[in-house]
Amino acid sequence: MKAYINWSGGKDSSLALYHTLNDKNYSVEKLLTNVSGEYQRISMHGVREELLEQQATAIGIPLQKLVLTDQPSMIEYEEHMMRTMNQLQQERFTHSVFGDIFLEDLKIYRESQLTKVGMTAVFPLWKRNTTELIHEFIDLGFKTIVVCVNEKYLDKSFCGRIINEDFIRDLPENVDVCGENVSSTHLFLMDRYLIIRLLLLKEKLFTENMQPQSSKVIIAFSRRLLKIMVFIFVIFCLSDA
Repeated sequence: MKAYINWSGGKDSSLALYHTLNDKNYSVEKLLTNVSGEYQRISMHGVREELLEQQATAIGIPLQKLVLTDQPSMIEYEEHMMRTMNQLQQERFTHSVFGDIFLEDLKIYRESQLTKVGMTAVFPLWKRNTTELIHEFIDLGFKTIVVCVNEKYLDKSFCGRIINEDFIRDLPENVDVCGENVSSTHLFLMDRYLIIRLLLLKEKLFTENMQPQSSKVIIAFSRRLLKIMVFIFVIFCLSDA
């Protein structure tokens, strides 16, 4: 089934993409990202558009941007989204993948909007235990660095730390390992370090100095043949719930 993923460039969408690529029922053929036309950054997280483009090129899946005003109204947002979904439906996309873990109201909203154009929502991470998710994230080879914290929840000393087992142990008890209880955790390429890869063929790691491979390579990989090692920089955004 032909699918696109709602791509934030973050931790959750990365894991959702990983699981969907490993699911033989789906063929992921597009990344869809909301972008601020005014600031040329990802709308929700503020990551620069050129970094998003480098991410998509490295992954090897075509990127489509949904360009919005800086702070669109809900009506404006829904109009833009509906036009985009109709266009995707005409391209024979049938499924839309999300990285949501909780937030039942948001899940219902997404499903209801997609129903209007005859598409189905897919939630690979839904209701997963967040501790299990973060350990899976680390075990798969994702390497992340904290570059921003909200000091209401985390001390500034957490900035610059790699998210690993030591990091998890040091988190305050009131902070969920995926940031779900206070807000959310977002994972992005930062600055000039354009080195995300979902492309390790057996023993050879394709680093930032090598040419990206085609999406066929990504879709064809399996756990028996490939081992994922993604080097990526992270914004750990913890804002008010």
